[in-house]
Amino acid sequence: MMRPKRGQQPPSTIKQLFSDYTYILVGAAVVAMAFNLFLLPNKIASGGVSGISTIVAHMIGIEPAFTQWALNIPLFILGILLLGGFKYGIKTLVGTLFLPFVVFLTRDWSVGFADPLLGALFGGIGVGIGIGLVFRASASTGGTDLAAQIIQKYTGLTLGAAVFIIDGLIVITSAFTFGIELALYALISLFVTGKTVDMVQMGVGYAKVALIISNRQEEVRQHILRDVDRGVTKLSGYGGYTEEERDVLMCVVNQTEVTKLKQIVKTVDPKAFVIVTNATEVLGEGFKRA
Repeated sequence: MMRPKRGQQPPSTIKQLFSDYTYILVGAAVVAMAFNLFLLPNKIASGGVSGISTIVAHMIGIEPAFTQWALNIPLFILGILLLGGFKYGIKTLVGTLFLPFVVFLTRDWSVGFADPLLGALFGGIGVGIGIGLVFRASASTGGTDLAAQIIQKYTGLTLGAAVFIIDGLIVITSAFTFGIELALYALISLFVTGKTVDMVQMGVGYAKVALIISNRQEEVRQHILRDVDRGVTKLSGYGGYTEEERDVLMCVVNQTEVTKLKQIVKTVDPKAFVIVTNATEVLGEGFKRA
């Protein structure tokens, strides 16, 4: 097996770096465009540095990109200290500089209408998708998404919840600047952003996990292996009422295969006990790769 030359990155590392920086650049660009197209023109300060820049832009006329660059510097330094040192800092530096740059480039873009509700919904979705992509690269674009990662690291909250808590303070400030109505729209946008971040991070639950308790488990197992073409794992169980040991079959299937799985179990053993629940993300054979 050939080894990489000294100073040369192995192919897998180069591929991962390319993937990470693609996520960062695309994610930052999506956030910037959602900000300029939907949030800024509707005066929706849905939190964080972008929210602050929205307030500042409408109050004293400073370009949002300049405000974002200025406020992100101390948060960038904090990220270096708390979230992975130099390697983390390089990734975050790229996002921190690139997002305001795209905000500046797209400052004259317009969707041709002004509607606070549509702005809140589509702005929140766009920002959530962008932040979620950047988070998948273990990076940040600065601002509250960086602060959210710090909170997640030390508290265990989801990224969406952390973003919601921090940015809520900015929404309260916007209520005094733009009025209660626009602040409520900002809350809608903030909620949509948090949910979208979690969806991008963890998936949309297309896979299902089935736990099957049956007196005819070997027949059930064979039919699943043959007819559904999915693997089956035996888990050791213990009946709380019968106090007897018995195996539990676990099978992960796509959403389209759930009905077929249930029909097989019902046909083989009508008295079987079946639990079907969502699997947020599945990595491995037959599903997506990490």
